[in-house]
Amino acid sequence: MRSFDLSPLYRATVGFDRVADLMDRVLTSEVAQPTYPPYNIEKTDENAYRISVAVAGFTAAELSVEVKENALHISARKADEDEGRVYLHRGIATRAFERRFHLADHVRVTGATHADGMLHIDLVREMPEALKPRRIEIASAPQIEARQVN
Repeated sequence: MRSFDLSPLYRATVGFDRVADLMDRVLTSEVAQPTYPPYNIEKTDENAYRISVAVAGFTAAELSVEVKENALHISARKADEDEGRVYLHRGIATRAFERRFHLADHVRVTGATHADGMLHIDLVREMPEALKPRRIEIASAPQIEARQVN
């Protein structure tokens, strides 16, 4: 595994330590990423996103969506309903899962819907007024009258 030293960046930047933490997390994460359940991330507007997770076989009561410390946690746990059933073939995966998505600053979850075996989570990026660009008026300098010195 390669190791990158990001300390030279700290000399010329302020407040970018989260970027370094994110890069460190990405570079040190496991090579084998979980593929269950499958999901899509789409951009629905300039500042709006939607995460769609395929959760066939789960009811809304068996799903959990939480936001903790800029991370979206989606999990599901199936109740044991298999007592007395004998499967000849079991191809529908209803195993428990937990999926995490790290959210950028100022991204807020606005809602979640469950329909047709899909869990849709809507997100919006809301920039605070203090961070939005603002135009500064340039005032004219007051005219200074020249005085004669005697």
